[in-house]
Amino acid sequence: MKTEKEKMIAGEMYSPEDEQLVKERTSAHLKAQEFNRSETDKERQAIIKELFGSTGERITVEPTFRVDYGYNIHVGEDFYANFNCVFLDVCPIRIGKNAMLGPGVSLVTPEHPLEAEARNSGYEFGRPITIGDNCWIGASATIVGGVTLGDNVVVAAGAVVSRSFPDNVVVGGVPAKILKSIDDK
Repeated sequence: MKTEKEKMIAGEMYSPEDEQLVKERTSAHLKAQEFNRSETDKERQAIIKELFGSTGERITVEPTFRVDYGYNIHVGEDFYANFNCVFLDVCPIRIGKNAMLGPGVSLVTPEHPLEAEARNSGYEFGRPITIGDNCWIGASATIVGGVTLGDNVVVAAGAVVSRSFPDNVVVGGVPAKILKSIDDK
């Protein structure tokens, strides 16, 4: 029988009120508060490396920053997240190398059932987010669970990305759509 945590990470219906999950979420929230109060980049980097599931050596995350659990977040080398980002990581969030996130970016993996009775039960599920190498996510963009962005994708400021996109495109709008292709030249 799977634990609620195992169900959560697998994207199955689970109870977020499970005792283990509540403790882990509370611990991550306290660690994020410590990060947000830290005064130096060195302190913040050490806390993020402890909080995240895996990171490259060279990463920068600006305060304030919010997470659900932290351990489901994996970022590559030369990762940068500007001020006020939110990563709700009930399922894995994987971000490649050389990624830049503007201020106020939200990566949101949790979802709730559409049917009211199921939604009111308190159970939820999630879907992972995967972002390729060399991506730039503009200010206040939101990326929801189930999305995969290829390499070299640019997401316009304020976009809501609710479906996946291939390599080398600029996407924007609500919901996001391809605005143009990126030529390597």
